[in-house]
Amino acid sequence: MDPYAWSVDPDAVVVVPTLVVGYALLQVWWPSSRRRRVAFAASQVLLVAVFVTPLETLALHYFLWAHLLQNVVVAEWAPGLAVFGLAPALARELERHAAVRALTHPLVALPIWLATYFTWHVPWIYDTALEHPTSLLHLEHATYFAAGALMWWPVVHGRWTDGVKALYLFAAFVLASPLGLLLALLPHPAYDFYEHAAHLWGLGHLTDQQIAGVTMAAEQAIVFFALFAFYLARFLRSEAIVGVYRSPQ
Repeated sequence: MDPYAWSVDPDAVVVVPTLVVGYALLQVWWPSSRRRRVAFAASQVLLVAVFVTPLETLALHYFLWAHLLQNVVVAEWAPGLAVFGLAPALARELERHAAVRALTHPLVALPIWLATYFTWHVPWIYDTALEHPTSLLHLEHATYFAAGALMWWPVVHGRWTDGVKALYLFAAFVLASPLGLLLALLPHPAYDFYEHAAHLWGLGHLTDQQIAGVTMAAEQAIVFFALFAFYLARFLRSEAIVGVYRSPQ
């Protein structure tokens, strides 16, 4: 397999156009601001980038780090930007339904996301999904995106204080980061699929796994800690302002 071959993956050529059309229809009744539309467009560009470019070929035939990068985009970056792209008025409309309110509660959304992440990374499940790229692997990506959307909802559209959002993001980082660190520190390859994959660029399978684990852990540290710091700073600033108004004159 040519490692530089581009792909025609259904996750990009079918799902992305469907999401774009659905989003365009939603704009008729619940228009988003320009900033939110740009965010949604960026989410779709990311999906195309990881499933159409040679990264898809590298993920399916050569490198664990390439597949983990796909997972990060599908489970974190793309759903986060897509959720941000929704108009707040639409979010309020959706939250009128009890099921939506329940699924997007922080104590429900975060465990669902974590369970999805960790379940698909169980070695025999991970290997089985890669051995069935036209079926089970698509299910993996779909559940990643759905769980990621739920995970980001309390941050983007939740009616929680900035302090609660900061705590939520800190918990997400602390609970998710051990997965990448574990992959980086294991003394042997965790996944048979990549242990038997063809060598490329002189990169050993264990080195590939270490790069994958470090990349995943570093990405989560940067994204989650940056947002944690943002919401914590807003919370502390608002508390300081309230304290000024409450202080005796």
